[in-house]
Amino acid sequence: MAAEEEGLIGPDETRPAPNPGHRSVPELLLGRPPMARPLPSFDHEGAPAEPGPLFVDWLATALYAGVLDPQAFTLSTVDSDGMPDARVLVLRDVDAAGTGWGFSADARSPKGRQLADHPAAALSVYWPQLGRQVRVRGIVERAADLVAGAEFATRSPAARVGALVGRQSEPLGSVAEYDEAVAVARRRLETHPDAVAPGHAVYTLWAHEVEFWQGDAGRRHIRLRYTRTGPVSSPEWSRTLLWP
Repeated sequence: MAAEEEGLIGPDETRPAPNPGHRSVPELLLGRPPMARPLPSFDHEGAPAEPGPLFVDWLATALYAGVLDPQAFTLSTVDSDGMPDARVLVLRDVDAAGTGWGFSADARSPKGRQLADHPAAALSVYWPQLGRQVRVRGIVERAADLVAGAEFATRSPAARVGALVGRQSEPLGSVAEYDEAVAVARRRLETHPDAVAPGHAVYTLWAHEVEFWQGDAGRRHIRLRYTRTGPVSSPEWSRTLLWP
């Protein structure tokens, strides 16, 4: 699974051996200016009226450029104390207008409980090779269990086994304990191929804002924010260019 990275070594470059003499983050990053590489341009004036088509175009460009795990995104939520929390998930779908952003998760996990208590979140994608990021904010809605069950059937066997294991984020005594739980879940799936993990849930983040950010080595970043002014059923979008 990919995570946010900036200015890191590309997949085709030689990675230097770890140097135990480096003991601080500034030393490790010294001489590695962010985005010091050719980056694509962004014609913000020619951007479509809705964010959906632009996201599809950027995603296709990321795939063509060989970006690793381009479907990975960071989901940020808040807990009952108002403390922020974030983790990397997999984007499942985006509707044509760019209003609904779909993902799945365990409703019993910390993120699931946080979304139940405070159904608002932020979603962010970063594609290092292109210096591009997409930021989304909005209200999150959980789909019906029937929808979740149908989505669960489309997942890989390994993903279904992992979900059937459950207990996400709970303390783990040992890796051996986890391996045994996986073996039990695998046998259950073999016996009951239609089994659905009890906590499996499908969510849609209904975007209120979607921002497209194109980085530039000279710090002349281009930021275009879409703001939804109409209801989810018939969204209308306004566009605003932002200072870097």
